[in-house]
This record gives sequence, C-alpha cells and structure tokens, in this order.
Amino acid sequence: MFTGIVEEMGKIKSIQKNHQTMNVQIYANQVLEKTKIGDSIAVNGVCLTVTTFSQNSFSADVMPETFKATNLRKLTPGQEVNLERALQLQDRLGGHYVTGHVDQIGIMKKIYRTHDEIRLTISISPHLAETLIEKGSITVDGISLTIFNVGRKDFTVSIIPHTFQSTTLSKNKVGSELNIEADYIRKTNHTTQTITRDFLQLNGF
Repeated sequence: MFTGIVEEMGKIKSIQKNHQTMNVQIYANQVLEKTKIGDSIAVNGVCLTVTTFSQNSFSADVMPETFKATNLRKLTPGQEVNLERALQLQDRLGGHYVTGHVDQIGIMKKIYRTHDEIRLTISISPHLAETLIEKGSITVDGISLTIFNVGRKDFTVSIIPHTFQSTTLSKNKVGSELNIEADYIRKTNHTTQTITRDFLQLNGF
C-alpha cells in the first residue's frame, strides 16, 4: 500500500526486455534507505518488488500483465520515474490509499498553465470515469491528485507548480501515456452500489 506522495524521481539505469517481461534497474537515493530484497517500491504508480539493490540503484522485474497494462513497457534508459516506498503504518497519510495496481492507461488530452496552477485533462474509458467524483482522489503515474472535474471519458486535475516540477508530470506532453489508478475506497463503493442496483432491477424492485 502506498500514499501517492512521491519521495523522489529516480532515473532508469538499464532495461532488459524478454518478450512481454522486463527487468529494470533504477538509480535512486532516498527510497533505498533501509530497503531489503522483497520490499515494494512504486515506480510511476506501479507496485514492483525489489530483486537486487546496491548503494545507488535497485532492480525489479515487470511481469507480462504489468508490461501490457502500464506505461512501464515504454521506459528508456535515462528516463526519470516517480518513486515511493510502501506505506508504514506509523507514517502520516499525506495522500490517499494507493495499491500500486494500475486500472488503465490514460492519455494526456490537455495541459493548461497559469502562474498559480496547472490543469491537466486526461482521457480514460467511460467505465473508469463512472467511478470518479469531483474532489475525489486519483493516482496519475504514482502521484496522488484531487479531481477538479469529471467528464464522460476524461477527468481534470488541478495541481500546484511545485508538484508539477518535482515529479515526472513536467516531462509529459499532450498524447503521453499515464498510469491511472482510481481511489480504492471510492471504486469499491461504486462496485457495491452497481451490484446492488443490478440485483434490485433483476428482481423487479
């Protein structure tokens, strides 16, 4: 479990691809503190398991489903990524509960900047959009953000310049692929409501 509060930006050291799997080595500093083999680190919002590590880097394997369902398959050496260690129970929860299991890839649709804020509009499927609510939480490439507006096939987030500059969001452009994870609690409530509604309709209530 994670919070969506990015601890640092790491940099891809090397990638070894084998069909629909890959091993990725990432330069990092802060997230390596007290790290052990088997620990979880979110890379652009994707929960990966540390398989090896050194003083300034760690390695993780990307399995076929993760390879297909996230933007990790498009990583290249030298590219920066958002990193966060798994949540400890005694930590402050500055963002929201994030599982590190990506729902789908969204596409950057629009970037609007002022001196006070940056608004990003991201295209997603109507099915995922149904689970979102304004002022609810969402994770974009591992970053916990608050939803400003929800459309039928997209959503908009409003972020401060600091968050934009201190994460990989500043590296993206219109058309970029982004890992999207809807808020777990909201998603669970929506599923429960849908099942209840369908049950009542099926039984004539």
